[in-house]
Amino acid sequence: PMHPPLDPFTPDEALPEAVDVVVIGGGIIGVCTALELAERGVCVALLEKGAIGAEQSSRNWGWCRQTGRDPREIPLIRESIRLWRGMDERVGGETGFRTCGILYLAETEQELAQKADWFDRYGRPWQIDSRLVSGDEAAQLMPGAAVRWHGGLYTPSDGRAEPQKASPAIAAAARRAGAKVFTGCAARGIETEAGRVAAVVTERGSIRCSCVVLAGGAWSRLFCGNLGIPLPQLAVVNNVLRTAPIDAGIEMTGAGKSFAIRKRIDGGYTVAHRHLSVADIVPDSFRLLPQFWPVFRQDIAGIRLRVGRAFIEAARTPRRWRLDETTPFERVRVLDPEPVKPILDEAMASLKRTFPAFANATVAQSWAGAIDATPDAVPVISGVEALPGFHLATGFSGHGFGIGPGAGKLMADLVTGKPPVVDPAPFRYSRFIDGAKLEPIAGL
Repeated sequence: PMHPPLDPFTPDEALPEAVDVVVIGGGIIGVCTALELAERGVCVALLEKGAIGAEQSSRNWGWCRQTGRDPREIPLIRESIRLWRGMDERVGGETGFRTCGILYLAETEQELAQKADWFDRYGRPWQIDSRLVSGDEAAQLMPGAAVRWHGGLYTPSDGRAEPQKASPAIAAAARRAGAKVFTGCAARGIETEAGRVAAVVTERGSIRCSCVVLAGGAWSRLFCGNLGIPLPQLAVVNNVLRTAPIDAGIEMTGAGKSFAIRKRIDGGYTVAHRHLSVADIVPDSFRLLPQFWPVFRQDIAGIRLRVGRAFIEAARTPRRWRLDETTPFERVRVLDPEPVKPILDEAMASLKRTFPAFANATVAQSWAGAIDATPDAVPVISGVEALPGFHLATGFSGHGFGIGPGAGKLMADLVTGKPPVVDPAPFRYSRFIDGAKLEPIAGL
């Protein structure tokens, strides 16, 4: 597999007969939800078809940012940053979280104006500590540039963490808090009694429960479809590389026009293209086009459409199955898309042109991951009225790693009936079926 090496994790062996809550999916959202629930004394089992954090949760950039957020996510990311700061102590392990600040660089007056607009509209009202910086200050924050910056938007309280470490460390803490965590164990579907959740059927047997949280990332639409629950979600492929350790003199996490970089605790850097992602054209692209058109229209320059093998694979994937047969989740344990080399080459060339210290940087590894996108680029963290006891925590649209801790806390609040940590209304599932206007707001 192409994916970056994950920290080891030791799962449980024997499935319990019954629990209060089953969490499906062992990415950052699933493990944060399981940890919150276990710490509250809720009996919880987490099921992961592959390995903990093996899909997008270990393949993302590792940014934990408030800067440039959709305003609907700002309360959640603020809570998440607070939780990230105490995460290593809470889990008794290394998630790699550091408060390093994030700097969005601007080469032109127009780029700076766009960043100023976000700050005036959303950053300032929420009292985020972002500020516009001059070209000189930008050059001090990210030294060694061969270009002269017009300025930038800098948020000192933003941070970074290590995607390959965080999910396994949080899952291990959830186990210590009493959760049962299973890997290589796909959830096939849900059994109901009197119209509500009664059990989860896995490839190893059933677990009785009254509540299910689906944190299935890019697999969530398929799982929901077998339940007859429509979930508008498409996958977007993002490409990332890491360099070998290099003394480039840049501690700041930041982005220019065509690159985004983060210092890693191994001394290398994670590098990605600031804007470009790939969307494979699949049968769902046509089914969901009316709902996704507003987001596609907004970001038409940043999404490269691709026709190829993915269409055939998706067309062949069963959309319905019985709970006693092998499911798509068992046939593909880990989504491992091939990285798109030209996009990464462009990012690396841009980085080297901008910061000559990277001229001799060697690429240690490159990979790609499937992002679970919704039509408004905002996640679903919500119960589903049509099936009492069934909850969704999915569709994070590339923002899941940073807002994972807050999302897990909100999901645990909704499941246990506690007052929610933030207003859950923007994340309600019903917005997809009640005629609400679906479109992204802001974002840098």
